[in-house]
Amino acid sequence: MESMVTEQLRAMDQNFWQGKKVLITGHTGFKGSWLTLWLNMLGANVNGYALEPLTQQDNFVLTCLDKKVNHKIGDIRNYELLQEYFCKVNPEIVFHLAAQPLVRESYNTPKDTYDINVGGTVNVLECCRQTESVKVIVNVTTDKCYENKEWVWGYRENDRLGGYDPYSSSKACSELVSEAYHKSFFNPDTFALHGKSLATARAGNVFGGGDWQIDRIVPDCIRALEKGEPIIVRSPHAIRPWQHVLEPLSGYLQLAEKMYIHPTEYAGAYNFGPTDSSFLSVGSLVEQIVKAWGQGSWQDQSNPDAPHEANILKLDITKAKSQLGWSPKWDINTAVTETITWYQQYKTANMYDFCSKQITDYITNKT
Repeated sequence: MESMVTEQLRAMDQNFWQGKKVLITGHTGFKGSWLTLWLNMLGANVNGYALEPLTQQDNFVLTCLDKKVNHKIGDIRNYELLQEYFCKVNPEIVFHLAAQPLVRESYNTPKDTYDINVGGTVNVLECCRQTESVKVIVNVTTDKCYENKEWVWGYRENDRLGGYDPYSSSKACSELVSEAYHKSFFNPDTFALHGKSLATARAGNVFGGGDWQIDRIVPDCIRALEKGEPIIVRSPHAIRPWQHVLEPLSGYLQLAEKMYIHPTEYAGAYNFGPTDSSFLSVGSLVEQIVKAWGQGSWQDQSNPDAPHEANILKLDITKAKSQLGWSPKWDINTAVTETITWYQQYKTANMYDFCSKQITDYITNKT
């Protein structure tokens, strides 16, 4: 099956990724593992730098990606080790996904959050600056990098950056670091001198198979459902831009390809979010998850004294649609169904083949 899927995907992408040297930071994480798998299917020479997987049930572990790509365990804060790996790999395209990704955790470990999300970004961009082979850099941040005014309309790429909590603030800082490197070292006006193109990618709330992080609603749901316990929901009325993990990843791949071919035209910031129908409350998402699972219940345990989190957050994806030709493919029902199917299959199925088929179905928009 693997060879058949790979040939189909290569034909679809006209072999662009075949043999491309790619470095992914955070490749053992949730989003990073799916991006690693997708690029491996496309025939890229994939190299990853990240911490150990969170659990033995992570997507990276179950798909045996450590045996399919070049795999380096390392901390993004270790500049010397990261630089050594850049020199060894000599990548052409860099996707920076390594991060401390949780809002609530950032209240507990603010220094680590800034060290990883800001200092780590500096380390990656400095390695890119010092590595002649690098042509394209995509820094993956978040929709939470915007100064949240609780607007009912979507934030655009030129809206003000900010952040109430340390996580959101650190991602806004990562954006500012990227902007400084973009202007100072990777300026499109002086491309002939440096030969590099830098963009940032801001995605909405992403879910899918293989995520086991604490304090994320979908993994929290799965843990409760597997135990036959009620799902505890702390912010059922908060509205988020929900999307399956393959949605923004398809955008990152399209963006990097455009940047490689037209480096001075596609540098900058891009939002990757869902359609309006996928902006819904946490409580509504949980109800869909329970329905897709086949049984279960949930309890509202809102705490007015809990650390602050935004009540409403939306993205405007007009730029990605108009400039990249990207748009979401799966509605919220499909996204939930495909996610729950992963969690109902992971204990018995060949998960590399399973995930490969999900990617192929996504590309061909079949479910």
